[in-house]
Amino acid sequence: MKAQLLIAWAIFKYFCGISMMAVGGGVVSLTPQIYRFVVVEHHWLSPQGFVAAFSIAQAAPGPNFLYATLVALQAGGVLAAVGATLALVVPPAVLTLVALTVRLRGRARELMGLLRFSLSHVAVGMMLATAISLVAAADTGWATAALTALTVVAVMRWKVHPLALIGAGALGGLLLGLHG
Repeated sequence: MKAQLLIAWAIFKYFCGISMMAVGGGVVSLTPQIYRFVVVEHHWLSPQGFVAAFSIAQAAPGPNFLYATLVALQAGGVLAAVGATLALVVPPAVLTLVALTVRLRGRARELMGLLRFSLSHVAVGMMLATAISLVAAADTGWATAALTALTVVAVMRWKVHPLALIGAGALGGLLLGLHG
């Protein structure tokens, strides 16, 4: 029980810190940092366990940050899951509420526009880092790497619907014996 409390506290502190990078709902872009913290640094989950939690959460209806709640649940139990959820929601919500009360004039308004423009590029970079992290954790050999590459080409070049690709990937994985 004490170990779970320590894990829950560590997750809560870390998630509070990184949550400020996800103001506006970009919690999925925090995936590389969460992966590094939970899998690489602390070994609370395996890479495959992390990808499974991410996949389940993204397939389920609900908020995008659900994956972080599932990861924390596996790492440290219910208290860690509750702490992770609060840590990802409360700090950005408070910052947003404070920002809504501030009225910007003149040069400050111009700087805010520049900040918004710059942050959109940061968000794209963070999403790319998320994709790379998940691919690196999920691709365990040449066959899974080939399926990933084929999926990217199908989406980008031929505009194939993602649900069709999920089904094809599952079928391909079963046929190639990649189920476990």
